Amino acid sequence: MAELLSPSISPDEATFFGGLAEDWWNPRGSSAMLHRITPLRSRLVRDAAVARFRRDVKSRQPLKGLTALDIGCGAGLMTEPLARMGATATGIDAAPENIAVAAAHATAGGLDIDYRATSAEALAATGVRFDIITCLEVVEHVAGRDSFFAALAALLAPGGLAVLSTPNRTPASWAVLIGGAEMLLRTIPRGAHDWQRFMTPEELSEALVHAGLTVTDRQGLTWRPGQGFTLGPDVSVNYFLTATRA
Repeated sequence: MAELLSPSISPDEATFFGGLAEDWWNPRGSSAMLHRITPLRSRLVRDAAVARFRRDVKSRQPLKGLTALDIGCGAGLMTEPLARMGATATGIDAAPENIAVAAAHATAGGLDIDYRATSAEALAATGVRFDIITCLEVVEHVAGRDSFFAALAALLAPGGLAVLSTPNRTPASWAVLIGGAEMLLRTIPRGAHDWQRFMTPEELSEALVHAGLTVTDRQGLTWRPGQGFTLGPDVSVNYFLTATRA
């Protein structure tokens, strides 16, 4: 497929994560860590969208009437919460295997989600735009970053909200994510990360600004004994950035 030959897509990365497709929805499988942080991600996206679009946080579907795109959706762990919150949701991924599993899972759950095996560049070329874009644990796997961020910005509607998360490039992130989670505990598939490809908050902010977006918030993701995963000022391991388009 031509749209899967875009500059931002690494064939090796797509093959690696496509090979995990059948296990993606297993909460004790290779994506166990993502299952644990999805509720926190969902709350962060919900709260940011409620504030941005002046919605009722107590509503069962606070995103109703809004369009949402999940870039690098995998098998839909974040796309489904967007749909359940009322958004008209689209998910794209470079691995067709992930899209097949995502579509089957959504259908089984009675969710109407537009899943596509395509790239951000190819989707942006169609002229479609979205009110909300999520891009979670994706940019560290992107090949051509300039092309990717330009496409992401083009896909975001005026007044829209983008939420991104990614590991920081620090000794702490290597120790936690690679040395600990990949090598020791095996809670993340071995080889899932290349520490050299991690972006610092400053680097990611600069890339988003260069693409024409305005960074509005930064929050760190940490794990604390007795509390589990929490948001706060510590960005040394992993962090979220929110950005908007004028």
